[in-house]
Amino acid sequence: MQTKMNMIYWKSDKFWLGKLLEHPEIMTQGRTLKELEENLKDAFLLMAMEEVPEGHRMKEITL
Repeated sequence: MQTKMNMIYWKSDKFWLGKLLEHPEIMTQGRTLKELEENLKDAFLLMAMEEVPEGHRMKEITL
C-alpha cells in the first residue's frame, strides 16, 4: 500500500529543507531534493513505526 503526502520544501544557504503538509512535526533536510525526499520518507517511517515491537506482524486491510 502506498500513501501519498505533500512535501513542502525550500532552499536555505546550504541545504534543502522540508516537511510533510499532513505531518508538519516531521521536518528534515538534504543536500539535494532527492536526498530531502528520501530523508522525509525515512523520518515518516520512523515516526509511524516508533513503538512497534521488533517481532511485529503485518497484514494489509481495506479501509
